[in-house]
Amino acid sequence: MTSPAVAHIPTPPAPARLPQHVPVAVQTRDGVAESVHYGSAIATAADGRTLLAAGEPLAPFYPRSALKPLQAVAMVRAGLDLPEELLALAAASHSGAASHRDGALRILDLYGLNPADLENSTDLPYGVREREEWLGGGGEATRLAQNCSGKHAAMAATCVINGWPVGGYLDPAHPLQQLVARTVVELTGEQPQRTSTDGCGTPLFALTLRGMARAFGKLASATGSDSAEAAVADAMRRHPGMVAGEDRDVTALMRLVPGLLAKDGFEGVQLVGLPDGRAVAVKISDGGDRARMPVTVRLLEALDVDTSPLAGLAKSAVLGGGLPVGLLQATDFLASPGTFNDPHAL
Repeated sequence: MTSPAVAHIPTPPAPARLPQHVPVAVQTRDGVAESVHYGSAIATAADGRTLLAAGEPLAPFYPRSALKPLQAVAMVRAGLDLPEELLALAAASHSGAASHRDGALRILDLYGLNPADLENSTDLPYGVREREEWLGGGGEATRLAQNCSGKHAAMAATCVINGWPVGGYLDPAHPLQQLVARTVVELTGEQPQRTSTDGCGTPLFALTLRGMARAFGKLASATGSDSAEAAVADAMRRHPGMVAGEDRDVTALMRLVPGLLAKDGFEGVQLVGLPDGRAVAVKISDGGDRARMPVTVRLLEALDVDTSPLAGLAKSAVLGGGLPVGLLQATDFLASPGTFNDPHAL
């Protein structure tokens, strides 16, 4: 009599080390802390030194779509030539409005391409209003409607410019992605601690908040007609509606603070660069989106940026029966003792 076969059960991977995040935002309801968001944050000087920090900003994390401005810099260095509003779209996580979809089509048309050349994932428009209008008109998930279509159209265009294969442009071994990887290392001053794949299919790098902040400081302070960093930053600042969209906090932030450069990323990521080279980076540990902007505004306030126009982004009302009964706001995380120790801090 033979024994029944025993199915092989793979050994699960060891759990990843948890970063030492700290409470950075709290939602209260009639004086009771209803929800607490943990995270890490950092502010850097123009020379890369740490000015302010909380949590564990040197823990590796995936910047997600906050990498797009760095990817756009690589493409401009490789010869990508677009009108400013379309270059902003190349660095965008857009809402999927008609202007965004038409802009991605314009990029493709400029270089003899069409939507079939895109290799990003399919999706509905990201913006709530845009999605409702799209579905109301009978729309379905497409690559063009997906929030990264501007970046992917620009990537395909960069391949045409350089004579690289358009098919397979997302392969990490493709010349385009090799160039992007080198540019990311240069701008952040870091070697990626791990690599993965973003939601849209693009290669993704695990970096630190400090490295990403340094990169955004370089972009935001760049000048000169021959600077790819300046070209991308200026395009984003002059066309913030293309970077995100109406009713999006990143677009509002750039409109309300002249000269500020901002880009968000899925899973609670926010990057901001200032014209003087200072920058802030935020990661909300639970990936929730609502705490990202209050924490960012708190850091900007600590850097003596005039945040009076940002009151609507710094706090949001908690309603009970249609009336305000509490607030979602940043904690005093910069005044709290933490575990972060940076030998390069001021």
